[in-house]
Amino acid sequence: MQIGMNVALSGQIVLQRKLDTIAHNIANANTPGFRAREITFDSILAQTGDDKTAFSAAGEEFTSLRSGGLLKTDNALDVGVLGDAWIGIRTPSGIAYTKDGRMQMMDTGELRTMVGNPVLDVSGSALTLDPNGGPPVITRDGMISQNGAQVGAIGLFTIDPQAKLTPAGNSGFTTDKPAGPVLDFAKNGVAQGFIETSNVNPVMEMARLITVQRAFDSISAALESSDNARRDAIKTLGSA
Repeated sequence: MQIGMNVALSGQIVLQRKLDTIAHNIANANTPGFRAREITFDSILAQTGDDKTAFSAAGEEFTSLRSGGLLKTDNALDVGVLGDAWIGIRTPSGIAYTKDGRMQMMDTGELRTMVGNPVLDVSGSALTLDPNGGPPVITRDGMISQNGAQVGAIGLFTIDPQAKLTPAGNSGFTTDKPAGPVLDFAKNGVAQGFIETSNVNPVMEMARLITVQRAFDSISAALESSDNARRDAIKTLGSA
């Protein structure tokens, strides 16, 4: 009976992590550039007497890299990220990469994200425009012009598919492997006047939330029933 309770508890721990992850995804369904997070589900075989018992592993969190949609804003400082490209930014955690292409220009001309992080060029330097140079024109390869003169280029990078991504804010990530500059602008780049939306599917996430919640409640009921049966057995043995 104790082994069964331990197996159920291990499954409940994984389901709780899944519930937390799904709730986080739903909360960011409208966050530009947000990437959904998932939990792997594994089992671990443990020797219990003469038998092997499968316990649920804690699971590993990973980031879904599927693309979001493009939303037209007509804002000259918004860019929708296309393909596998990421925008380089500088955060308190170091250089990070984001799909959130909303930018703002400071009085000094420096380009920053909506939370104030500097937007970088491909060399890792902060991008600065002419605050009096008129609205910028941004081409697919990230080149920025004002009044017909090129003034800089958004740093667009690709990330190794095997790299481990660590969240840095809601839509940014640091990586354990160096990111490289985008070279293929036929498939990758930016679209001015758009933003890339979250890749969360709210309907699917709600369906998953209901399924996982039911599984969690089912295990809770089974554990309560098992605990009651054990209490009754102890009372019976104690009164014998």
